[in-house]
Amino acid sequence: MFSTAPTERQSRVEWLQLLGLLGLMIVGATFIYSATLAQETNTIPWHKELFMRQIFWYVAGGLAAAAMCVIDYRSLSRWAMLVYWVAIIALVAVLIPGIGTVVYGARRWFDLGFFKLQPSEFAKLAFIFAFANFLSRPVDELRVGRNFLKALGMIALPFLLIMKEPDLGSALIFLPMGLVMMFVAGVPMKYIRRLIFGVSLLVVLFLVDVLYAPPQWQIKLEDYQKRRLLVYFGRDYASGKTTEAERQAARVQQRNDSYNVEQALISVGSGSLLGKGWQEGTQNALGFLPRAVAHNDFIFSVIAEEKGFMGSVMVIALYSVVLFTGIRIAGQARDRLGKLLAVGVVTLLFSHVFINIGMNIRLMPVTGVPLPLLSYGGSSVLCSMIAIGLLQNVNLYRRSY
Repeated sequence: MFSTAPTERQSRVEWLQLLGLLGLMIVGATFIYSATLAQETNTIPWHKELFMRQIFWYVAGGLAAAAMCVIDYRSLSRWAMLVYWVAIIALVAVLIPGIGTVVYGARRWFDLGFFKLQPSEFAKLAFIFAFANFLSRPVDELRVGRNFLKALGMIALPFLLIMKEPDLGSALIFLPMGLVMMFVAGVPMKYIRRLIFGVSLLVVLFLVDVLYAPPQWQIKLEDYQKRRLLVYFGRDYASGKTTEAERQAARVQQRNDSYNVEQALISVGSGSLLGKGWQEGTQNALGFLPRAVAHNDFIFSVIAEEKGFMGSVMVIALYSVVLFTGIRIAGQARDRLGKLLAVGVVTLLFSHVFINIGMNIRLMPVTGVPLPLLSYGGSSVLCSMIAIGLLQNVNLYRRSY
């Protein structure tokens, strides 16, 4: 007799999150334009400029996000495992020569002509949906060891396939997503502690092997991946070289490999409090910050140089709005599936933001993880927008039963 259900709103849009999203899109288009200004020519049609393409992906992503909100997430979850296996098939297919396209030595894309589709980005969303559906079962079932092993298998399969491309950054995103979702779902802490211990031990052994073991004992990695780790940990390429010529060549290679990170740090530091002004960043305009990466992996450095510390704070504030409203949506969800979906999306977005900004200021090694909605790229923008649409879906339908 005291039920308040008749007076409760059956659905609502999280407008504050959408305002944060709009702010990020405006910043993204504005600074992609600035980052590419020095390399564009007057012969390029306006509709083919990179900032216009980014706007197109924002619009397409907005439509995809709206479509995501049409059907209740509980109904969509019936297709979760099918979507997961389609994503796995795509990850396998992209590794096949003649199907997947090789760019900079990595086979990560399907070349569709008008743009390159990166299946690993969509695999993250498929994983969130399937893993949330799997973990939403009764808590008693999550205490069964067999189900825990199945959960590990769901994490390991896309992780290993993406590592094979190779794409270490995207593969690593699955670890925090899986751990946080298992914790929120109520998987026994003894399982989670063992998993964290096992993963941590493997990471330590891996780093010791790569950084200190003789070449014949080292785990096989792509050469550029090993060099990125050596640069991050400050290891001298010249150590172990026998001749002066080899040592000199190694030092030259090390300077080349550390160039991007050093120039990104200079860009961030030179922005001071208020920055040099939009389109006035000398690091980008003069080509010190390589133009091939300024508008994608290192877009945060462009913003920090041109708008300074205050511009950087503004970007972090906009992401905070999106993430904290996502946490609020997770807290208000009235079923386990909705809570897990929201938590998975928030962890995905946070991991991307943390890793990308971290590699711009040398807190993290360079991994090629894009900054959501700010880095140029169709697959990244589409997946980020669909992820936000999924959050809105959980919020819209949380009171519908």
